[in-house]
Formats: sequence, structure tokens, C-alpha cells
Amino acid sequence: MDPVDRRSEGVNATATAMPATPAADAASSWERFEALYRSSRDDVYAYVATLLRDAAAAEDVTALAFERAYRRRRSFDRHRGDERAWLFGIARNAALDELRRRRRHATLVHDPASEDRDLALAASEDAADAILRRSTVRAALDALDARERELVALKFHAGLSNAEIARVLGVSESNAGTLLHRTITKLRKACHEPS
Repeated sequence: MDPVDRRSEGVNATATAMPATPAADAASSWERFEALYRSSRDDVYAYVATLLRDAAAAEDVTALAFERAYRRRRSFDRHRGDERAWLFGIARNAALDELRRRRRHATLVHDPASEDRDLALAASEDAADAILRRSTVRAALDALDARERELVALKFHAGLSNAEIARVLGVSESNAGTLLHRTITKLRKACHEPS
């Protein structure tokens, strides 16, 4: 088969896979985006909040990330990865833009949500133990540098695989795995060190 025939065969396959009308295409695009939003919004917020360490700014940046993703939804290339990794790349860029805009890392002085969780835990039998564990983990996370906190957030808030983390960070998959392993080892050591 000559190259012209192969090209026209690909065009025909694409043409048959496309919706019949632009309205059908727009509806399908919106439905896919809405499903992505519903399945990822809490994870994106948690990830961005981890990077910014500021709940109010995280809400704004999360909204901005979804706005950017919606505007760029047609540029998504399934061959380069899945939609979640693509979305977290956009969220990462939006958060880094915010950090650059501030020219400093925001620090969260008071986290009312964690205080409410701590009060709820206080009602249980293991309250003191749970609060101590939580504060130990919080202190260990605070001791990590920004890149290490980002790795933890991508793995545990976003639930991304090492391959997806590599795509978001622009590193090799083995490098992402090594960085993550070192970070988790450092975090575990910090959590088990006597105060």
C-alpha cells in the first residue's frame, strides 16, 4: 500500500469515529470533561493544597486548573498518557504559577479543617494517640522540601502511578520511582524518630 493510500485510510477511520454533528461532539466532550472533573476534583484540590499550603489559594488554583483543562481539552493526546496525569500536569503548572506570583511559599498558620478532624478524633478512645500520630506525620511532611511534598501528594492524594508521576514531573519513570522511594524512606524515618 502506498503512503497516499495509508493516509487516506487513516482519514477514513478518523472520519467514521467522529460524531455526526459538531453539537454531538461538543456534548460528548462536555460529558467526558464532567466525568473527569467529578472523579478528580478532590484529588486535584488535595494535591494543590499540599503544594501551596494555603487552603484558600488552593481552591482558586484548583478552579483555574480545571478552567485551563476545559479550554485545552481538545489538545489532550491519549497517546501521551491518561487524562488524570494530563490534568495533574495542568494543576501543577497552575500551582507553580501561583508560587512564582507570590515569590514565596505560603504557610498555613491555621487549618480549621484539621482542627475539626482533631476534635472529632478526641471523642474516640484512641484520641490522644490519633492526634499524636497526626501531628507527627504533619511535622514530618513539613520537614520535607517542596519537591518531596509534591511527590507524596502526587502518589497519595492524586493516586498516580510512577509512570504518571514521571510524566507530570518531566523525569524518567525509574527516576520518579527512586525519588519517591527516597522520600517515603525519609518520611518514615522522621515519623519513627523519638521527639
